[in-house]
Amino acid sequence: MRSLQTLERAINKLSDLLGVISATLFLLLVANVVYDVVMRYAFNDVSIAFQEMEWHLFSAVFLLGVPYALKAGGHVRVDILYEKLSRKVQAWIDLLGVLFFLLPFCLLVTWYGVSFAQESYLLGETSGDPGGLSHRWLIKAMIPLSFFFMAVSGLGMLLHSLNKILSPSTSIK
Repeated sequence: MRSLQTLERAINKLSDLLGVISATLFLLLVANVVYDVVMRYAFNDVSIAFQEMEWHLFSAVFLLGVPYALKAGGHVRVDILYEKLSRKVQAWIDLLGVLFFLLPFCLLVTWYGVSFAQESYLLGETSGDPGGLSHRWLIKAMIPLSFFFMAVSGLGMLLHSLNKILSPSTSIK
């Protein structure tokens, strides 16, 4: 039982780290947008690379933020019935949801996403716009990477549910 809680804590720390990385990337995104707007309207200068960097950063913020949102319970849930159920029944619902829906979906996207990013890398894919960013495979690699982290975060949810079912008094809040 103690080892399950230790593993859950380790996964939670990884999810927290992803949340910090996502928040940091969000600050970079804001700085990038401010720079782009100032350059466009004050100096009449447009950078395709900075415009593309905006959606790259936005994608990374979203993709790395989802595993943290799962850990923090910030994902969408229909609380009409769920909140009225006992903690043990909630734990069973979470456990089954992770086991039968979240993990298979995340592992499927991870599996097929790797070849998607790998093909981009092997082709040397770059932006189609002149002055755009090179190394398009980097942002494409974020897809399988983030879904892998989401699966790991789901494993943390599964362990949390198991801890609540097996030992409700000592489970991690």
